[in-house]
Amino acid sequence: MKKKVLIVYDHPEPTSLSRQLVDATVRDLREQGHDVMLSDLYGMRWKAVFDEQDFPSRLNPDRLSFIEESGHAYATGNQTADVEVEQRKLLAADAVILQFPLWWFGMPAILKGWVDRVFAYGFAYGYKGEGNRYRYGDGMLTGKRAIVLVTVGGPEKDYSPRGINGPIEQLLFPVTHGTLFYTGMDVLPTHAVYGAGQFNADSVKAAIEAWRARLKGLFEEKPIPFRRQNGGDYPDRHVLADHLAVGQTGLTVHAAE
Repeated sequence: MKKKVLIVYDHPEPTSLSRQLVDATVRDLREQGHDVMLSDLYGMRWKAVFDEQDFPSRLNPDRLSFIEESGHAYATGNQTADVEVEQRKLLAADAVILQFPLWWFGMPAILKGWVDRVFAYGFAYGYKGEGNRYRYGDGMLTGKRAIVLVTVGGPEKDYSPRGINGPIEQLLFPVTHGTLFYTGMDVLPTHAVYGAGQFNADSVKAAIEAWRARLKGLFEEKPIPFRRQNGGDYPDRHVLADHLAVGQTGLTVHAAE
């Protein structure tokens, strides 16, 4: 069945491994019959800074409250044109691929700025004007799929369960759980390409083939079993029920075993 896929990509170098992976993604998805939308943030010269310029018609000109102004701009149709375009892409997409290099254990600033500006109040959070009622599995983007494709300079063992950098899924928890799942999307396990700084032609080819194989299951693979806020595991919508993950704390308790 034909689907629409949004790729949000950020890397400034057109010959990078990241760019080669993007090109392979676009090619394969189109060969599968899907429609592809590409947001190349560097190519678009995306404005990464979230500031007063994002609110052409201020609710309160005396003090900048981002939640108030974001909600007002979204509700009244007074967002900037670039933000509206990206929101329309998200609404049209059946799946979202965030592709980025791991810089200082997170997203590059330009992608973080895309999230900050596009994920407006009333759109990605504060859905239906209900505050935190619709989040973590519920929201405007419920029913869409998402996956993170990240290129990593260091070796895989550094990101293993006892690796010095920490497990990749825990490092990217603010992205997978706190950004994508928060808005309602079903999030697939992260696809990481390790040792990207030492690649040669053969390893580039192998990395692309591994990603192409993963891409075939974009609409069939089981998502990470994150616990839904409104699914009964959080009786007060804040803290995990006492009978679940007994004796455990930390990020991993928010995914069912």
